[in-house]
Amino acid sequence: MLARTALARPRSACAALALARSSPTSPPPALGRSLATSTLDAQPGHGHLRMILLGAPGAGKGTLSDWLIDKYDVDTVVVGQLLRNEILNRTQLGKTAEATMRAGGLLPDDLVLEVVQPAVDALRHRNWILDGFPRKASQAAALDKLLGKTGDHLNFVASLKVPDQVICDRIAERFIHLPSGRTYNLKFNPPQTPGKDDVTGEPLSQRPDDEPETVRRRLSAFHAENDPLLAHYDGALVAFEGETSREIWPGLERALLDKFPDLPLRTTPRTP
Repeated sequence: MLARTALARPRSACAALALARSSPTSPPPALGRSLATSTLDAQPGHGHLRMILLGAPGAGKGTLSDWLIDKYDVDTVVVGQLLRNEILNRTQLGKTAEATMRAGGLLPDDLVLEVVQPAVDALRHRNWILDGFPRKASQAAALDKLLGKTGDHLNFVASLKVPDQVICDRIAERFIHLPSGRTYNLKFNPPQTPGKDDVTGEPLSQRPDDEPETVRRRLSAFHAENDPLLAHYDGALVAFEGETSREIWPGLERALLDKFPDLPLRTTPRTP
């Protein structure tokens, strides 16, 4: 079975740690600015936002990405969701990914690139955020090479710094609607009906890699790989510290608009 359903509160990943504050379902009040007209639809690599969010599992990358694409006319490539789709479809790639994720390991670079490349290629003339990749220096080098084939490159690298103890308890409360990627927190952002997705009414599950022992292994692997990854982006990195996405959001948005003042606002709601 891929994942257990959310019928009861999960046991804590770090029982001795204090309960963490979690992210709200919507971002804090917006920075004041007028609706911008997009001037970024010319050629790839010339003015388009090419952004990645780095941070430990559970640091809030998905929440912050959601807030950005809800407000701005930006697309997101959620690598974890692409891989979960492969798992749900029982493809060979998905079977390999599931076994590795359950063990708390990092997926081989070439496997991840198999799902990243077509998604990025489809957005060559759009602004995008890449969520969940790269996670180590070798993947960063592979991504540089992939983007360089079309004259593209990353131009905004954000690093989220959230204490491990906060992440452990946050993940223990996290459940997901696997087909869509919608995420809930049982304490701070619970579903309207316990154990059910708000939109479809389908069962919620805990991700295979969110089991407590797996979380600890993932955090250990993250720290081992993170320093070389940050060194790869030295000079282009902007760091943001906080315990919640609400705390991190204002600084992240301000830094983004300082570099991309004409980033267009979203004029129509995005499809859930």
